[in-house]
Amino acid sequence: MLKPQDIVVLCWLIIRGDEPWRYIDMANGLELSQSEAHACVQRLARSGLLIQAAGQSGEPAHLQWPVIEKFVIYAVPYVYFAERGPLCRGMPTGVAAPPLKAQFSTGDEIPVWPDPEGKSRGYGLKPLYKSVPSAARKNSGLYEILALIDALRDGRARERQMAEKMLKEKLNEYAMGRAKS
Repeated sequence: MLKPQDIVVLCWLIIRGDEPWRYIDMANGLELSQSEAHACVQRLARSGLLIQAAGQSGEPAHLQWPVIEKFVIYAVPYVYFAERGPLCRGMPTGVAAPPLKAQFSTGDEIPVWPDPEGKSRGYGLKPLYKSVPSAARKNSGLYEILALIDALRDGRARERQMAEKMLKEKLNEYAMGRAKS
C-alpha cells in the first residue's frame, strides 16, 4: 500500500525528469532517510506508477505518465483527503500558492502548511508528509506540484477544475521533457 510520502517522492521524481539522481539526494531534498526514500521508490514501482532501471539509484525512473496523471488527479485527493486544522502560521498552499495564486482572490482565509518558518497566516492544511514545507522551500517545481495537488484535495469546484487543468499541463511538460532525450 502506498504511503503519503510516496506521493511526495513521486512528485520529486516527476520534476527530476531524465536527470540522474541518488537516494542520498532524494533523502536530503525531501528530508527522508535513505532507507525510507528507497522504500518509497520500491512501493511506487510495485504500484505500477514507475519502472525502476535495474535497481540502480542513479538511473532515472521510467515514469508511467498516463497512469500517474490519472492517479494524481483522480485518486490522491480521495485517498489522501484534506485535513483542515486551526488558524496558524505556515507556508501557503493550494489556491494561495503558485501557480493558482494569480488566478484566485483568496481573501483572509488561506490554506497553509503549518510551519514555524512560514510567513503567512491561515487555516492549517495537513501536508502529505511532515517535511513538505521544508522540501517545497528548497524546490519551486516541487512546491508548485504539491500546491496543485492540495488544491485538488481542499479546493472548491472551480479551484479544483483549474488545478486539474494546470496539473495536467505541468505533467505533460515534464513528460515531453523526458520524451526529448
